[in-house]
Amino acid sequence: MAAQGRSEAELETGRHTVRISNPDRIYFPARGETKLDLARYYLAVGDGIVRALRERPCMLHRFPTGVTGERVHQKRLPRGAPPWVQTVRVEFPSGRSADELCVTDVAEVIWAVQMSTVEFHPWNSRRADTERPDEWRIDLDPMPEASYPDVRRVAHVAHDVLDELGAVGWPKTSGGTGLHVYVRIEPRWGFAEVRRAAHAFAREVARRCDLVDLTWWRKDRDPASVFVDYNQNTRDHTIRCAYSVRGVPEAIVSTPLRWDEVADAEPADFTIVTVPDRVARLGDVHAGIDDTAFSLERLLDWADRDERHGVDTP
Repeated sequence: MAAQGRSEAELETGRHTVRISNPDRIYFPARGETKLDLARYYLAVGDGIVRALRERPCMLHRFPTGVTGERVHQKRLPRGAPPWVQTVRVEFPSGRSADELCVTDVAEVIWAVQMSTVEFHPWNSRRADTERPDEWRIDLDPMPEASYPDVRRVAHVAHDVLDELGAVGWPKTSGGTGLHVYVRIEPRWGFAEVRRAAHAFAREVARRCDLVDLTWWRKDRDPASVFVDYNQNTRDHTIRCAYSVRGVPEAIVSTPLRWDEVADAEPADFTIVTVPDRVARLGDVHAGIDDTAFSLERLLDWADRDERHGVDTP
């Protein structure tokens, strides 16, 4: 942990040196980790965080005084960026646009930490074509009375369905009480079709698992159920990426898992203290995520089938 009293520190990131102001400011009060500890964490998991963010528009969750203070959700790149920080312009339905951070190197991650970023929330598309996602996100979101073992049970059903589809799913802890599974897809479809395919998948998981409730309004769902949140594939919706720290006092990390770890992994065990050691031992267990891309055609056929049978598709 950093010593108290310095006004700034410098981190070497390979090609660039990044200055960290207020390095001794306590960001995570549960154990006392500082802003500099956070930057060093991201440097330690550099390959993994860059793989998760590479070429994607990224929204930043900034905490200028630490995670118990104000949270700033920032789409536009903060002012004062050095010329080597990459951006991508995205358009919004309002007609407005924003130049968002577009990570290509770990130095950009560390610079974002210097600007008080704790959480990284990327789009599921890349800057080559921001309107055609190459990532399908399966978000297993437990309702208040559902347990983490319930989430695990749904995850294993989702894994079975993915296997039958011939799709490779990459699970990770959410940093909260849920689980995320990412699937790389061919960037052939727009957001509406990706969401439609994700909804068809969610309905199939619900058919096989009585823990799943896909009721549209949260207030109307069974409080002991798990929602397979297909809406995370809607344009401009973002979730914490792999290796992103969550803005909580315990500095919990949204951590990639192997499928054989899902049954026993406890989300709270993955923090900025423990994850660097894990990566040093195992490497990035999602290192192969970009090796294959799945076609959504069969899932879109399922969506057509459900619509023919009158299944509700909000």
